[in-house]
Amino acid sequence: MKQVVQNYKSGELALLDVPAPGCKPGGVLVRTAYSLISTGTELMKVSEAGMSMVGKARSRPDQVAKVVQSVATNGLPATYRKVMGKLDSYTPLGYSLCGVVEQVGAGIDDVKVGDLVACAGNEHALHAEVNWVPKNLYSPVPGGLAPRHAAFGTVGSIALQGVRQGEPQLGENALVIGLGLIGQLVVQLLTAAGVRVVGADPDPARCELAERLGAVACGDPSSAAVEASVAELTDGHGVDQVYLAAGGSSNQPVELAARLCRDRGRVIDIGKCRLDLPWNAYYEKELDVRFSRSYGPGRYDPSYELEGRDYPIGYVRWTERRNLACFLDLMARGRVDVEPLVSHVAEFDDAVQTYQSLKDGELKAVAVLFRYPEQKGDAAAPAVSVPAVKVTPRPVRASSAPVRLAFVGAGNYATSMLLPHLSQRDGVELSTVVTTTALSGANAQRKFGFAQATTDLDAVLGDKSIDAVFVVTRHSSHADLTRKALLAGKAVFVEKPLALTEDELAGVLATVEESGNDRLQVGFNRRFAPLLREAKERFGARTGPASLRYLVNAGRLEHGSWYLRQGTEGSRFAGEGGHFIDTASWLLGADPVSVYAVAASGGAGHDDLQIVLRYADDSTATISYVTSGSSAFPKETLDLVADGKVLRLDDFVRASVYGRKRWVSSRLPKARDKGQEAELAAFVKAVRGGGPMPVPLDSIVATTTATLAVQAGLAAGTPVTLTGAR
Repeated sequence: MKQVVQNYKSGELALLDVPAPGCKPGGVLVRTAYSLISTGTELMKVSEAGMSMVGKARSRPDQVAKVVQSVATNGLPATYRKVMGKLDSYTPLGYSLCGVVEQVGAGIDDVKVGDLVACAGNEHALHAEVNWVPKNLYSPVPGGLAPRHAAFGTVGSIALQGVRQGEPQLGENALVIGLGLIGQLVVQLLTAAGVRVVGADPDPARCELAERLGAVACGDPSSAAVEASVAELTDGHGVDQVYLAAGGSSNQPVELAARLCRDRGRVIDIGKCRLDLPWNAYYEKELDVRFSRSYGPGRYDPSYELEGRDYPIGYVRWTERRNLACFLDLMARGRVDVEPLVSHVAEFDDAVQTYQSLKDGELKAVAVLFRYPEQKGDAAAPAVSVPAVKVTPRPVRASSAPVRLAFVGAGNYATSMLLPHLSQRDGVELSTVVTTTALSGANAQRKFGFAQATTDLDAVLGDKSIDAVFVVTRHSSHADLTRKALLAGKAVFVEKPLALTEDELAGVLATVEESGNDRLQVGFNRRFAPLLREAKERFGARTGPASLRYLVNAGRLEHGSWYLRQGTEGSRFAGEGGHFIDTASWLLGADPVSVYAVAASGGAGHDDLQIVLRYADDSTATISYVTSGSSAFPKETLDLVADGKVLRLDDFVRASVYGRKRWVSSRLPKARDKGQEAELAAFVKAVRGGGPMPVPLDSIVATTTATLAVQAGLAAGTPVTLTGAR
């Protein structure tokens, strides 16, 4: 097998062929799928190896002290031979990986061959194709968690143990100094615990990333911005905790911690920075300085790590292994998102070049993963099932009475894009608006003429006079509210997305089947845009495969936007991408059979995506969803090519078709009409007349499934087959 090694004397890095380890009792053999480069710890070791002997000595005074003691005990010649022999040997790199159990040793009964596990330890979770891992240094990976994300388990445990040492309380404030890999994870963990976080790092890109992942504010530690943010956040008292996640020889982190920590606050050292504590500053505030020892209790204890002797949970709640399992669970439940931290994924065969690029500064990275050859298909098969829609629709009667509507949610989109059209429409009665805050409901009632405003959703769902419910709330609530409204017998219009997970989608369809109520529409409005519908009609039918290109110049979101709360609200594309997949599928007259998604390497938050949809007739649609473009450029441009014809759409302002005859829409400036008015008219007509819903349920399910498959494809790095697609 192959393994990454380094000669500490010469600094040589190599991908060496070495014998595969055997499977000993008390552990498992794991074939690696992904391993993570610690851009802090490992690069420090790589850099030290390239130093002169004097430089090595200066960087490791602890080892020099051991050498001096050995000289006194064993003499200079023996000590020299021992030191040179140790330096002039290959040593391994790596300590965080995810892989598949290949063989189970005696005494192991919690995993079996084929299980996916995350592994820890700088002697057992190495950058190698196969590792033997003892019981307390691995943990099964929860279902649905991608292998590349599970590879973060060890570094996540380091961050988690540091946060535990800080003992954060709900509502407290914290400062994280150093926004590298560990610092970014600490920010997310603190945010998930209800702590408001300020970050400090000289790298503006890392500051921006931390803000996207939950920090209130970030800035250069040498500027006044960080101190001003802390003062504003804490009313001048200082933060409750400071987490030192920085490295280097500067004493600035501990000095900044003293200035910005409150009286009797806590300072937790997670990284490896200089700790020359200014005595007066720490004494006057009586600061509590704490150290976080790696992954947690059990670390460096041979009886725990090698012999598998666990500590009783009643005495040691969070051990090394339990921290690992906890962090994996947080990722699986979306409380921590590591995908934005992945700057680069390198093939394992390119390991040496990757280290060199990192060392030379050519590759700027927060986290880098090695992908192993045997796992290019990924341990979890990249396939997403398109649920079959099984329903016996209940009979729906036509009515001449106005359609009585209730709105759940009255945010910006509802009040700017939906309600203005409905409030002026004949045959519509705005009955009730339901909001979580009384004032927003009162405002909607006053502006649009709702008969009443309430915060009681159950009362609205129980009102038999209401014909249809609009769900226009935050993404995380869409599926649950849709289910409740369908069970109440209402027609439902839900803004995209219908669901954020496969389980949520399955729950909605189970409700449809149980209730017989399939009166559901999702707000995919672009297929109703008059200009696009006319262009499609002018383009005409096609006989051969088509090629569609859709550029979405989405732009950056403002800091603090709830769209950035990926842990609870899903990714930005999960929330918005259904629009573009639905538009492409409607234009092509089919549902996709596979999805391939790629994120721009190193992009902030990986919001720049390239998504390729393949259809059964060999048509393809490429959606370029980008946030890094110019705001002066139009948001949406689309080209459809087939049978010697081209359809062009320019941001719903102009359209053209080139074929035997050329058609160009009016060049007179007109407002962008993305189809909301026509979409609402079609929905009201279907509810009032009892006819079929404007968008078939099969199409809604296919689009939602394809949107969910984008995230699965990003995690797998390979095309995702949509099994069961029509």
